[in-house]
Amino acid sequence: MTAQAVLFDLDGVLTPTAEVHERAWRALFEQAFDHFRVARPYTQADYLAHVDGRPRFAGVAAVLADRGVSLPEGSPDDPASLNTVCGLGNLKNDLFRRTLDAEGVTPYPGSVALLDVLAVHGVPVAVVSSSRNAAAVLEAAGLADRFEVVVDGLVAAQLGLAGKPAPDTYLHAAKLLGVRPENTAVVEDALSGVASGAAGGFAPVIGVDRGAGSAELLAAGADLVVDDLAELADVAPLSKGDA
Repeated sequence: MTAQAVLFDLDGVLTPTAEVHERAWRALFEQAFDHFRVARPYTQADYLAHVDGRPRFAGVAAVLADRGVSLPEGSPDDPASLNTVCGLGNLKNDLFRRTLDAEGVTPYPGSVALLDVLAVHGVPVAVVSSSRNAAAVLEAAGLADRFEVVVDGLVAAQLGLAGKPAPDTYLHAAKLLGVRPENTAVVEDALSGVASGAAGGFAPVIGVDRGAGSAELLAAGADLVVDDLAELADVAPLSKGDA
């Protein structure tokens, strides 16, 4: 089945900002766990199981729940602090933005190569990200002009769309592009994102293994898994089963 459009996750798929996010999450929870006297340290396994691909506040809540820490939800406009789930989420965002501003970000060459091929063939593309920093990341990476449709955490909050692993944000992006899910590819590196694409009936769902694991991505609902999108740069338009 030929893909009429391709929907990309951002962090870890188009840009290596997932690494910046991981460092910011680690710094956040090291500070929080010390404050709340949590004995079990934060690890990359926590990131993959509870944070990766999820909306920021949901990631905070999931990690705290795993450690038995109960905090009020608060409000998205809470100041960056350790007092509420939203305050913690906003503190993490501050840590991320400081690193992004200081270091910038360079997109994955293989991902840019695939975008180039899709552009030549006139295949519509969109970004679907849980991040509320998607616009800043795309601008920093020099990719902002490639995407007329960006459905990010800010859009999801404004429209009341459930975050990944629910399919709502992907379905909204497909609607904006005027394409049907079953004819639209989703490209994800997170288990929750792959599950989101599969739940929405998108095809193919392509997993990019940046550390989640090929078997795990396939189990979450990926139709195929690649190590880098350069592997697909000579396949356009994409079709289910191609690799």
